[in-house]
Amino acid sequence: MEILITGGNGFLGRNLALALQERGASLRVLALATENTTWLEERGVRIFRGDLRDLEALQAPMQGVDKVVHLAAMMGAWRSMQDYAAVNVTGTENICRLALAHNVQRVVHISSAMVYNMASGHPVTEEDPLQPLDEPYSMTKADGDRLVQRMIAEDHLPAVIIRPGTIFGPGDLLNFGRIAERLKAGKGIRIGSGKNAVPFVYVTDVVQGLLLALEHERAPGQAYNIANDQPLTQQELFSCIAEEVGGVPPRLYVPYFPLYSAAFAAERLANLSGHRLSPFVTRHGVKLYGANNLISIDKARRELGYVPQVSLREGIRLTAAWYRQRDVPAPEQVSAGTPVTAKVS
Repeated sequence: MEILITGGNGFLGRNLALALQERGASLRVLALATENTTWLEERGVRIFRGDLRDLEALQAPMQGVDKVVHLAAMMGAWRSMQDYAAVNVTGTENICRLALAHNVQRVVHISSAMVYNMASGHPVTEEDPLQPLDEPYSMTKADGDRLVQRMIAEDHLPAVIIRPGTIFGPGDLLNFGRIAERLKAGKGIRIGSGKNAVPFVYVTDVVQGLLLALEHERAPGQAYNIANDQPLTQQELFSCIAEEVGGVPPRLYVPYFPLYSAAFAAERLANLSGHRLSPFVTRHGVKLYGANNLISIDKARRELGYVPQVSLREGIRLTAAWYRQRDVPAPEQVSAGTPVTAKVS
């Protein structure tokens, strides 16, 4: 089986690559020209250089591919809506159009739980409407999700959409790393009461969901939430991380709505600067950590046999072990410490 992973040199991509190699797949990865792909090359992964926005550059990596996992996306940067759309929407369309042209058997597209209204007050299901926050990442991920849905319905694209919660694990500096640094510095902040659910999910559980999406006969044409339905509260999450990394649980409390308003003002100021400045706080972050984010995984359990394997407390313990000694390559720690299993029935 020849599988192409876009964004395969990232945190999630490397974990998926290891799991697929353990299952005997032949892998190729699409990476940007400037990326250091030594880690993948040492493991026999074939590297193609290209940009999602360049349709011609995508032709070669798509030749002879059986399945595609589309992970590549713009995230974590304060850029314009147009920049985000060029990657997360147009880039996704380019991958899907070429997959159809090359008769790819299956495309797995990773979306995000942030395409929902995560503060809806109930566990969001795949039947809930897409109501993203009006900021570039959430809106363009929702637009990319809708695009794939349309191509499934109109073009018979053999695709599966995965909507994961917030992914963490060894190697994650974006979510876990930032929290750990603030807690170690004694600068943690609790948003609101702290009793709200935070939608974290351990990386190998997301890999399990991707493997099931690649292999299960019921998956094509469907969307699945992949998360942990035993979430920690904000207070539990921060306290657990602080204990594991030698930090201090948040002592400062900030009410949710005033902080949300401050984030809105900070975003407006950053936009007025022509995106030269980054906001000191974003509404995305305030909602992620301060709203009651509940995700239903009943459909994935019922149809795919997906079952979270790693509790969030155990995931924090494993990630903190990596964080304390970051010179150890993260994906190898994940592979050795937490075998990835995905039962297909």
